[in-house]
Amino acid sequence: MSTTTRLTFEEFENLPELEGVHYELDEGEVLMKPSPTFFHNAVRARIAQRLRDFVDAHQLGYVIEEMDFLLSPDTVRNPDVAFVTTDHLRTIDINRSPVNGAPALAVEVVSPNNLAQDMQKKVKQYLSGGSSAVWVVYPTMSLVEVHVRDGIRQVKAPDSLVEERLFGGRKFTLALSPLFTDPRGQ
Repeated sequence: MSTTTRLTFEEFENLPELEGVHYELDEGEVLMKPSPTFFHNAVRARIAQRLRDFVDAHQLGYVIEEMDFLLSPDTVRNPDVAFVTTDHLRTIDINRSPVNGAPALAVEVVSPNNLAQDMQKKVKQYLSGGSSAVWVVYPTMSLVEVHVRDGIRQVKAPDSLVEERLFGGRKFTLALSPLFTDPRGQ
């Protein structure tokens, strides 16, 4: 039988920073996240760039990658991509990590070693913490699940993800096929 060491948020904050090691705090349990693959990072970067271009053009807030967010007193999550509204930006200390509160949008790119139950738990934590939406991106299936409080919808390439509620009534369209192309041009 294995035992799980539980930490408080204060103990979590004092963990040593190690190069290439990312921690999350899952309801008091420390999780170590392995380094993502090149393809995972390519998909993440493409999503972030498209979101960033849109958010910047409309001055809606900020898009950031790999940032810790304090979702509850014992839960810190690090989405692959996050959209933080202008209003939320005004309330946070940008020189401190984790950011207090959930991002408006959390994007998680699924890696082969991710378990479905863990991903569902993350989605629940983001939404409970205050996120308006969570996008779960499945590169191997060319699929995005859009989770909101009142349901889930799936969008599969070659279709585009269209989001109209999240960005203050502005319509954001994300073509999915280009996200999932091989970065080697194959």
